[in-house]
Amino acid sequence: MGDAAEEKMSPDSDTNHHSEEYDEPTVESDIEEESRADPEEGETEDLVVLDPNAVDVDLNHRRIAKIENLEALTCVENLCLRWNLIKKIENLHTLTMLKELELYDNQIVVIENLSALVNLEVLDISFNRIRKIENLQLPNLKKLFLCANKISRIENVNHLKNLELLELGDNKIRVVENLDGMTSLKSIFLGKNKITKLQNLDSLINLEILGVQSNRITKLEGLGRLVNLEQLYCSHNGIEVLEGLDNNCKLETLDMAVNRIKKIENINHLIKLEEFWFNGNQISDWNDLKQLENAKGLQTVYLEGNPLQRDPNYRRKIKLALPSLTQIDATLCR
Repeated sequence: MGDAAEEKMSPDSDTNHHSEEYDEPTVESDIEEESRADPEEGETEDLVVLDPNAVDVDLNHRRIAKIENLEALTCVENLCLRWNLIKKIENLHTLTMLKELELYDNQIVVIENLSALVNLEVLDISFNRIRKIENLQLPNLKKLFLCANKISRIENVNHLKNLELLELGDNKIRVVENLDGMTSLKSIFLGKNKITKLQNLDSLINLEILGVQSNRITKLEGLGRLVNLEQLYCSHNGIEVLEGLDNNCKLETLDMAVNRIKKIENINHLIKLEEFWFNGNQISDWNDLKQLENAKGLQTVYLEGNPLQRDPNYRRKIKLALPSLTQIDATLCR
């Protein structure tokens, strides 16, 4: 379902953002929205279970309007109800063995009636109409996907002590808040919101992946306690200075594409870098590449859309400066 969000995305992934001039490599916070069923077209269908002993039940794209008739499912662990017409979460209280519930792309407005699912580990209610995070009394929840809703606040999640992944991309969030004590969290995706400042992240000491692309951030800050951070996606913001990464020595992927940065600086200590995405900035000095010389395992750099690209020897100069590279922009090195 959303497990791809945990991995580094390839630059040619379908989930990449597209700028006016070039493709930008970025992480998946924006899941591509597929066409949704129109309730006015045709009749809805009843939810019918054919195999009461099923462990995996897939009811995708069936025009189901109501969750019901599930009492016979005594063994089900994975229930998939994607792309339906469901408006209310209900009638799930008998599914106490359930570990994964997918309600992606329905018409749900409220998170409710989930408290009986004490073994639930994965919950996906992305692409619905939810305005508030609430009613998540799920002690074993590890992955929560709520992207592409209408959520305006991060709230009512910091009691989820086992949560490892939180996906809140493409909502209406303005402030990073209420994450205190979430020490198990390894990945958080907040791309495509209205966030203006990186803050209140100090307690996420085990965080490995942070996605905040396509927001309104103007300063790279608030990351000092994230010493286990391996992937940082901060493209499509308004950042002017590359800074604030002094303690993030484990970074392997740094995505600062499409910002307003004029100089590559303050990163020569990031010796574990493998991916450096810096396209669409204002880099004009070839000497800036010396900041990457200590990253002996560097494989990919994206620098297109910078003044450097005007140099007729653009690719050759990059390869000479960084001989470990296997890819420059979208093209593999020869």
